[in-house]
Amino acid sequence: MYTGTMSFDLLLGDVHSLKQKRSVVRPIVAELRRSYAVSAAEVGDQDLYRRAEIGLAVVSGDVAHLTDVLDRCERWMAARPEVELLSVRRQLHGDHDE
Repeated sequence: MYTGTMSFDLLLGDVHSLKQKRSVVRPIVAELRRSYAVSAAEVGDQDLYRRAEIGLAVVSGDVAHLTDVLDRCERWMAARPEVELLSVRRQLHGDHDE
């Protein structure tokens, strides 16, 4: 069994309130969940209206599949016009990890 986690540090475009931020972040999280069958949530920078940190997690029996899902999520996020992807952090864990 393999697990992978990824977090995206995002700069939001023309956003001037936390309410506007939610209107940008919620559809991104929902689309990640729906399209890639991952667990996703806003995990940081909740009090900043122009920044967001979105985290996701994936579990798979095959490391190649896990890597493919994470790669596709990263490409999808990088292509979003409403956000600027500042950084991506990725971790993979397998049965052999303590």
